[in-house]
Amino acid sequence: MIKVDVVIVGCGPAGSWCGKKLAEKGIDVLILDRNQEIGTPVRCGEGLSENVEKRLKFKLPDFCIAQKINGAYIYAPNGKYIEIKEGFGYVLERKMFDKWLACEASLAGAKVISKSFVYDVLREGNKISGVKANIIGNDTEIKAEIIVGADGVESLIAKKAGLNTTCNPSLVDSGFEYEMVNIKLRDSHKIEIFMGNEIAPRGYVWIFPKGEKRANVGVGIKGYSEKEARYYLDKFINSREELKNGSILEVKGGCIPVGGFLKDMVKENVLVIGDAAHQVNPIHGGGMGEAMTAGEIAAKVIVKALDKNDLKILKEYNKIWWKERGNTLKKIERLREIVEKLNDEQLNKLAEVLEGEDIYEITHGNYVKLLKVLVKLGIKMIV
Repeated sequence: MIKVDVVIVGCGPAGSWCGKKLAEKGIDVLILDRNQEIGTPVRCGEGLSENVEKRLKFKLPDFCIAQKINGAYIYAPNGKYIEIKEGFGYVLERKMFDKWLACEASLAGAKVISKSFVYDVLREGNKISGVKANIIGNDTEIKAEIIVGADGVESLIAKKAGLNTTCNPSLVDSGFEYEMVNIKLRDSHKIEIFMGNEIAPRGYVWIFPKGEKRANVGVGIKGYSEKEARYYLDKFINSREELKNGSILEVKGGCIPVGGFLKDMVKENVLVIGDAAHQVNPIHGGGMGEAMTAGEIAAKVIVKALDKNDLKILKEYNKIWWKERGNTLKKIERLREIVEKLNDEQLNKLAEVLEGEDIYEITHGNYVKLLKVLVKLGIKMIV
């Protein structure tokens, strides 16, 4: 039997950052991760905005950065593109990034153990009092005052606690990606986004550079599409001279929640963060920054609850997250709902009138501006 103040299930960005912030306040915290190696397998495009650095006040080490990004090209179905010169950031080496975060948590005082599969919760009466895990081959019980579920979109902790995190299938996208080398990039410091219902139904194809001739090339589509995501990605790559002869170094894939934010992420002494709480940007599917932000908010509330010996304080996590991030993400979800109703002809019209500054503003939650543009173009939407 192991006893700690807090056990965190999952050592991705959400779990690591939450654990680091808790440990810095003297909380006895254990972080368990099911994978044999922290950071693997990779299931994302590896893009991170520098706004996340500023918001959470950390500095990325160089070894986590594959390429610095200074803008983007957004392509309409007809090939017309808009250049965005805002939105600086990075394409990461995600395996290194996740390990760095886990190291930061450990150096702050948290205990991190990989290859630790949590398969059930402990109960004392009707209250969850910890978790049951197989830690590197040994079945172990861990008692904890508070349990944090940072265990992904199909969170076991949420289910066991009775938190309803079921996501409507229409709010889950399917992603598939190759890390490719020996390809030709338009600009190795700009990401490329390709829109179109034939290219990626309710989604987009992306090229995230990781060097002069190396990039993550992937697609995200609606999860209920008749054809799988790989079909669309392969079709796109084979249609591009600059890509089709490239080599594939790594294959990645997974489900991406793109909405359905939870009003209540707390059940007694259990709370969920990151993908487990659907805390992902609904327009581009990025979740690392949102996960870390939620982890930091959760940590502050947990420290307060433990200091005052009052677990009811954990409910403040809901209120603070919605104020700081939820309301903005809800606006962005509304934007996605509008964009996904546009046909290719309408997307082409938008590309004729929008500029980079407009796209940056719209994708950061100003969907009213998009509606005004649509009205000017004579595009009627049911919203």
